[in-house]
Amino acid sequence: MSATFPRKYKLKSSKDIKSLFEDGRSITKYPIKLLWLPASHPKTKAGFAVAKRNFKSAVTRNKIKRLMREAYRLEKQEIMDKSNVVFNLLFIYIGKDVTDFKTIDKAMLAGLLKLPVTQKK
Repeated sequence: MSATFPRKYKLKSSKDIKSLFEDGRSITKYPIKLLWLPASHPKTKAGFAVAKRNFKSAVTRNKIKRLMREAYRLEKQEIMDKSNVVFNLLFIYIGKDVTDFKTIDKAMLAGLLKLPVTQKK
């Protein structure tokens, strides 16, 4: 698996996002909350969100989303190569302040490692 994050791996379907909020399970590793749900499509898809109530400036929200996407792009191989389960993932930034990339990357990896994956034989 390459370390890219193309469009076909992005969670954009409102139906999938709604099902995540209704039926999804969550993992919280501050400053990131991960909503996950096993998916029926052939690829794991991920989405990223930052609350407008916590960060009024769109520039700040976009910066945090860029940091989360980059952390996911770098860490997804760590977990997805071991898994034969496909997920819908939604990463929500729950922190009140902007943190550095190192903190986001560490929380992202911890959240991904808690996903229930089965080992390939």
